[in-house]
Amino acid sequence: SLIDCPGVVVDTAGDTETDSVLKGVVRAERLENPEDFIDAICDAVRREHIAAQYGIAKDSWENSTELLEAIAKRSGRLLKGGEPCLRSAAIMLINDFQRGRLPHYVAPPELKEEVKEEASAEDSNAKVEGVDQVTQDLDAVGEEMMQASDDEKKEEEDDDMKKEDDKKSGQSSSEDEEEEGDEKDAPAFAAGEWDDED
Repeated sequence: SLIDCPGVVVDTAGDTETDSVLKGVVRAERLENPEDFIDAICDAVRREHIAAQYGIAKDSWENSTELLEAIAKRSGRLLKGGEPCLRSAAIMLINDFQRGRLPHYVAPPELKEEVKEEASAEDSNAKVEGVDQVTQDLDAVGEEMMQASDDEKKEEEDDDMKKEDDKKSGQSSSEDEEEEGDEKDAPAFAAGEWDDED
């Protein structure tokens, strides 16, 4: 059988109903009581972001019900008699959270200890038939190259200091100038034997 999906398969094995709503697995319009999930959104999103999104003062609410009332009044979602519609305000807040209009972050899930132990056991026991296992001192790898590059840097610094001293004293060797001039004027040829056959 063929299963078509929107491109993202959400792992909902250990999720609570709140997790499913916040991840966007469940549509906010289909919830019986969307107001129940507003506390979780308030915990995930900073007050400044909520206040900026809905144009309300960040200290104008103490709990989720007051927040929903303020959002409903601000957006004109009112019932008969001017009462704020908490349900439609909650649906709007959940939709904004799911669609990224309310900035928030979710820490990555931690790997289970069992998976870590299995992976480390497989890595340490890897063997190939016919190949002798050799233990290397990885701390010593590259030390020779590091020492060589340090020596080259010191030589370059010494050359630079000599050139600066020559410039300061006004004495530049004519031999250096001739060698530099020869290098610039001389054509470059590739090494090797060349036949001048046509």
